[in-house]
Amino acid sequence: MASKPPKGDPVQDAPQVAEVQHAAAGLPAIGHTLRIAQQQMGVRRTALTLLRVNQKDGFDCPGCAWPEPDHRHKAEFCENGAKAVAEEATLRRVTPDFFAAHPVADLATRSGYWLGQQGRLTHPMYLADGAERYEPVSWERAFDIIAEEITALDSPDESVFYTSGRTSNEAAFLYQLFARELGTNNLPDCSNMCHESSGSALTETIGIGKGSVLLDDLYKADLIIVAGQNPGTNHPRMLSALEKAKNNGARIITVNPLPEAGLERFKNPQTPQGMLKGTALTDLFLQIRLGGDQALFRLLNKLILETDGAVDEDFVREHTHGYEEFVAAARAADWDETLTATGLERETIEEALRMVLASRRTVVCWAMGLTQHKHAVPTIREVVNFLLLRGNIGRPGAGVCPVRGHSNVQGDRTMGIFERPAPAFLDALEKEFGFAPPREHGLDVVRAIRALRDGEAKVFFAMGGNFVSASPDTDVTEAAMRRARLTVHVSTKLNRSHVVTGARALILPTLGRTERDVQISPDGKSAEQFVTVEDSMGMVHASRGRLAPASKQLLSEPAIVCRLARRVLGSASRTPWEEFEKDYATVRDRIARVIPGFEDFNAKVARPGGFALPHAPRDERRFPTATGKANFTAAPVEYPALPKGRLLLQTLRSHDQYNTTIYGLDDRYRGIRNGRRVVLVHPEDAAGLGLADGSYADLVSEWQDGVERRAAGFRVVHYPTARGCAAAYYPETNVLVPLDATADTSNTPASKSVVVRLEQSATD
Repeated sequence: MASKPPKGDPVQDAPQVAEVQHAAAGLPAIGHTLRIAQQQMGVRRTALTLLRVNQKDGFDCPGCAWPEPDHRHKAEFCENGAKAVAEEATLRRVTPDFFAAHPVADLATRSGYWLGQQGRLTHPMYLADGAERYEPVSWERAFDIIAEEITALDSPDESVFYTSGRTSNEAAFLYQLFARELGTNNLPDCSNMCHESSGSALTETIGIGKGSVLLDDLYKADLIIVAGQNPGTNHPRMLSALEKAKNNGARIITVNPLPEAGLERFKNPQTPQGMLKGTALTDLFLQIRLGGDQALFRLLNKLILETDGAVDEDFVREHTHGYEEFVAAARAADWDETLTATGLERETIEEALRMVLASRRTVVCWAMGLTQHKHAVPTIREVVNFLLLRGNIGRPGAGVCPVRGHSNVQGDRTMGIFERPAPAFLDALEKEFGFAPPREHGLDVVRAIRALRDGEAKVFFAMGGNFVSASPDTDVTEAAMRRARLTVHVSTKLNRSHVVTGARALILPTLGRTERDVQISPDGKSAEQFVTVEDSMGMVHASRGRLAPASKQLLSEPAIVCRLARRVLGSASRTPWEEFEKDYATVRDRIARVIPGFEDFNAKVARPGGFALPHAPRDERRFPTATGKANFTAAPVEYPALPKGRLLLQTLRSHDQYNTTIYGLDDRYRGIRNGRRVVLVHPEDAAGLGLADGSYADLVSEWQDGVERRAAGFRVVHYPTARGCAAAYYPETNVLVPLDATADTSNTPASKSVVVRLEQSATD
């Protein structure tokens, strides 16, 4: 059995570089998947586990939020999904003996990859004030410690309750209920760092902060624009949907600073023909300069307006507001400025226009490449303008498609994990549970870090995730966390956040998606539970684990929240926390009475495959905005300035990575092996800076606060990225993103357009 973690901490500062690949998946993906899975789980466990991933009677992949098709393959998972499952279902264990052998000071020197590879956490662990090591603690004592610190606060608003996307709907609803009954809206979540810009822009323009398409719409589309997204690494199962769309006649435009193998050619591992030949996906590649997307869509809108018969005038007249102001702004778009902002050739944009005009049904998909800029919200509003012009919202085969990252990150928000809750949600909560929820807005991620830094927040509780590594301005974030009186992390595995602690710290181990969740009722009867999740397209379905828990000491996330609430709130709470812990169906009954779209929740989710939440713009062409219509907008065009001798850096994932979880040290499609400290630079830009391929450089970000932020010792890789742009992996480069460098309106860290200079490393 493959139960032993790797010894030592592998060297990551001498990466090797091979040929860039131009196709994704295929036989290499199958081989890599099986190798990783067997290393973590062994042969038999691999087969039993992977065949239940994303099945209607199985468990939801703990990786990305891409939806499942109605008719599913027996192997309905991708390479990275299999890695996520393998790391959760691993036979490796982190026991109290491990912590006895490794002081926190030692663990703090280890890489995130090494920490994650040690295996599953098995016991609640406590780091006392001044202690050198975590020690095992009972669940009862752990909840007592949390209660001690929370009840000692001057205000509930001195506590912060963070949520990761992997949290189930049931756990998320209970978590926000506890926080609000305690008296705070400090509920930051990982959406604050990724798709908050999408939610802000879509809520304003179409009235709901979610995408308006289902999988069938992709299959029916004439044109799909994939902007600022790399499905081959971040959402690999999306490639199957794009392949099906292509086979149905769709054309695809890719807008990205980097050529991505998955969008060039997809070798579908589910079919023999797919593995051998594959499907060329991209019809037109727009290699855009970082941050130039708003300018591109603004010019396309101008050109559509100038084309006779191109505007859907009936739709615009009946369903939209603000058209005249938008038209005035769009007609002012300038070719020269657009070419400067985008780095594109005129002929390429004109070819894109011809494809747009030939399409009656257009979908625009995007991810972090659009959401993590200062002007991210206006950029996404411009995408909405682009779709509204030709009536491409509320039409089958057309619409907005923000592709969410972590599984159930969208469901968490639906369940009320939001620092700025809608009054209607709070009204429903008050009516159902009989307490007055706080109405003042709480802290998002960036504001929570500031509050911790400034001593205004003293208790930090994280339901999953790796907050320290995921957040911007690493040095500032780590110093802020160390100022807390107590940090608590509900986790399945070790990560960096467990070694950057407050004065006191707790690690609370929890069940994973792959594991059976059996609760014991007050009368002693055992009942197997299931949870639910919402995917990136608003489909809600059940998730049922089947493996035995990694330890008898594990509690489920709902059980942890319920026990915490009972201990902290005590007899003053009228909420039936014990009932909720023992029977999740009772939680779903309450969700059904609080959140629109979940009526008859238990009955709906019993259907194989689940159900779609209502979406007024998609279903009825009804737009629940302040104007009662879809809103055109007319923001000024923005794009990042690039001083001479500098580059625009985007942070990104490797192929052996999901968010901050590092599965391995290779980025197979980009040709990077055995290392992560690389910076991808166009050969001509590198030559202009005097940086040879294989040389080493320090990345230094330049920001108006005058603080020097440095990431040292990155191997320079000559790479065909857009001119003036560079790319490097996070979390290693999060140190370069200032805490105050955020998107307007959404406050999302601007991690995709960081001005940097490259200095020859002293050791090179």
